[in-house]
Amino acid sequence: MAHTAHKARKRFGQNFLVDPQVIAEIIACIYPQPDDRMVEIGPGLGALTTPLLQTLKHLTVIELDRDIVERLSRDYPQNKLTIHSVDALKFDFSSLGNDLRVVGNLPYNISTPLLFHLSRFTESILDMHFMLQKEVVERMVARSSTADYGRLSVMLQYRFEMEQILTVSAASFRPAPKVESAIVCMRPIRHRALALSDETAFSRIVAAAFSQRRKTLRNTLSSHLAAEDFTHLAIDPSLRAENLTVEEYIKIANYYAAKQPDQ
Repeated sequence: MAHTAHKARKRFGQNFLVDPQVIAEIIACIYPQPDDRMVEIGPGLGALTTPLLQTLKHLTVIELDRDIVERLSRDYPQNKLTIHSVDALKFDFSSLGNDLRVVGNLPYNISTPLLFHLSRFTESILDMHFMLQKEVVERMVARSSTADYGRLSVMLQYRFEMEQILTVSAASFRPAPKVESAIVCMRPIRHRALALSDETAFSRIVAAAFSQRRKTLRNTLSSHLAAEDFTHLAIDPSLRAENLTVEEYIKIANYYAAKQPDQ
């Protein structure tokens, strides 16, 4: 397919994947099937779009850059490709139905807010494969009591099983970013042994706990829990935020929410 050069736009955080070997490996990881309800965020120059459409009967893409939207409408038949020219951060993914398989080389500048936005649509999502900055992926999949484990790890691990499946060097992109990338596979967790009673309380507790990483929970959660609360929860207040598991954060949030007077 002949392409005139598209200049990557800094404000869209664009870095285009150009290495055919890496593209083939990513497609193999995604393993598309003809009838999959696949959604690609930020198709760019079609590095994944073209090989995906070799298998898929139909693909939905979400793209903000109008020049790219124009090119996509020109390069792909309408019955194969549906284009939503919108900001993925504002898009209602549930409007596309259920069992969605979401893929994309996400712009680094919006990757974290976009992951949180997608967290709202887990009921509609089957799985997600994203290329992200490697250090972001390492934080997403980090286990408790490790240096990379933080607010992002807890908030996403509550909703998703996640695995880093591929590392991609900066040389695979044009322009080459200053960082390595990685592919993460995310699958919504349908049933948890310990369910969350209040999302807002959970978000508030996790944010407070990680607000000052070097401080103990006794300090960071002082406006949420008293000494007797830690005793009741059987959680050591001299631990730091990174020492608690996702389940322990759920436990704290549920306890905290139950103690609040009805709004």
